[in-house]
Amino acid sequence: MKAQLKEVLKEVRRIEISTHGLVEGLLAGAYHSVFKGRGIEFSEVREYMPGDDIRTIDWNVTARMNAPFVKEFIEERDLPVYILFDISASQNFGYEKSKKRAAIEIAASLMFAAVKDNDPVALCMFSDRVEKFIPPRKGRKHVLRILLEMILHEPKGKGTNLEKPIRYIANIAKRRGIIFIISDFLAGEFEKPLRILRKKHDVVLVNISDMREEDIPDIGYVVLEDEETGEQVLVNTSDPEFRKAYTRLSKKHAKKLGESFRKSRVDMISLVSGESYEISLRKFFRMRERRMVR
Repeated sequence: MKAQLKEVLKEVRRIEISTHGLVEGLLAGAYHSVFKGRGIEFSEVREYMPGDDIRTIDWNVTARMNAPFVKEFIEERDLPVYILFDISASQNFGYEKSKKRAAIEIAASLMFAAVKDNDPVALCMFSDRVEKFIPPRKGRKHVLRILLEMILHEPKGKGTNLEKPIRYIANIAKRRGIIFIISDFLAGEFEKPLRILRKKHDVVLVNISDMREEDIPDIGYVVLEDEETGEQVLVNTSDPEFRKAYTRLSKKHAKKLGESFRKSRVDMISLVSGESYEISLRKFFRMRERRMVR
C-alpha cells in the first residue's frame, strides 16, 4: 500500500511538472485577464468628473443629490474556482492517452493558474451521482491533494449524469465563481440547470474527446463495448459503409452538443486526448479577450 501511494505521489508531481510550462507560458496572464477582468463588484458612488463613462451614472443618487454621481467598481480579488470532474466509465477510453488522464492534466493546468492568481479551488467528482466534493481552499498543497483524489478515487457509478453535479454546485456556491465542467458530455439533457448556473457564475465547458471516437480505423471484426452500460456488439470495421455511418453519427452528436451549448450561452474548450492542449486554449482565451473589448 505504501509503495502504491508513493507511486501515486510521484505521478502527482509529474503532472505538476508537465503542466508548469503551460501555466507559466500561457495560462497565468490570460487567466487573470479573461476571468478577473470580468469580475467586478460595487465599491462606492462619487461625483461625476469630465471623462467618466456616462454608463456608470447612478441615476437614483443623481436625482436625489441634484448633481451627477457615478458608481465606482473594484476588481474582485479572488473568485472561487469549481472543477466539476467527470469520472464515469467512458473517461477510461483512449487511443494514445485515456480521456481521464487528459482531463486530469487540463484540470491541473487550470487549478495551478487559479492558485497563481490567489483563487481558492474546489473539486466536485461525479459519475451518475455526485461522488466527492472538496470545498474551495487556496494554495499549491490543496491542489496537490485534489490531484491525489482524482487519481486514487474509485468511482461508484459507471454512467454519466451532468444534471446532478450542476444542481449540486448551484445550491452550494453562494458567491460568484468560475466553474469548469470537464467531461466528454456523453450524457442526457442538462441544458436547463446549465442555464440557471450561468446566470450567477462564469461557466466554461471543457469537452474531452478521443480521436477514435470520431473516426474508427479499418481493423476488421472487433467487439465494441459501451464502458458505461457494458453492452457489447460485434462490428466489421472493414465495411466502408459502417465507417461512414460511424463518422456521420459522431459528427451529428458533436453538432447537437455545440448547438446545445450555444443555446445555454456558455463557452466551450474542445480538447482531444493525446494532442497538444495549447492551440485550443490559445483560441479560447483570444476569443474571450476579443469579447471583452467589444
